[in-house]
Amino acid sequence: MARESYQEQLDSMQEDVLYMSEVVIDRLRMALEAMETKDEELAQRVIEGDDEINDLYLDLEQDCIDLLALQQPVAGDLRLIASSFKIITDLERIGDLATNLGEHTLDADRDMFPEVDINAIGDLTVEMVEDAMEAYEHEDVDRCYEIAARDDDLDELCADASRAVVRDLIETELGEEATEEEVEDLMQDVSRMLLTVRDLERVGDHAVNISARTLYMVEKDDELIY
Repeated sequence: MARESYQEQLDSMQEDVLYMSEVVIDRLRMALEAMETKDEELAQRVIEGDDEINDLYLDLEQDCIDLLALQQPVAGDLRLIASSFKIITDLERIGDLATNLGEHTLDADRDMFPEVDINAIGDLTVEMVEDAMEAYEHEDVDRCYEIAARDDDLDELCADASRAVVRDLIETELGEEATEEEVEDLMQDVSRMLLTVRDLERVGDHAVNISARTLYMVEKDDELIY
């Protein structure tokens, strides 16, 4: 195959990875909006949209395999394809986490834990994924390190949120006269909130993974991978 055609395939693959990231980020924003507004219809759209993300992932996976098998790339091209393959895996998992958030919205039956700013946590995760994909697109090494450092802030926010949920449970929700059914209902709400916080934290972890693969792709530096 002519070199020009091969380069066009590489460019097309990278463009498709960026497109997949746009779809995933849009789903994540929709999930956060659905959670904030208690919009069950929007939450359902996020859940149903997971199939589209899975299809994009499978198509790109095959493109990466074809490039590896048919072109036998070396050096920078090989790192680009291998990193892209890993990045689409992280994007697919972020899509799964967005679906989880949609399901949490459908399961929740009341407002709780106003002291937990899920919107702030969610906004930070979206920004991290967006910046990670910009770093991939522009081969921005500095931004890769910035995103990895920002993950510490996200972890701290998530830890504070989890502590707030447990503290609220202990201090204000449970009384001596609570029935077993009331306790069980409360525990389910607490569990959903903790799962929500965990899922958002994992989105940040995937953003760091994307940055790590971009850093390796550009400079063959595996510092952020391990």
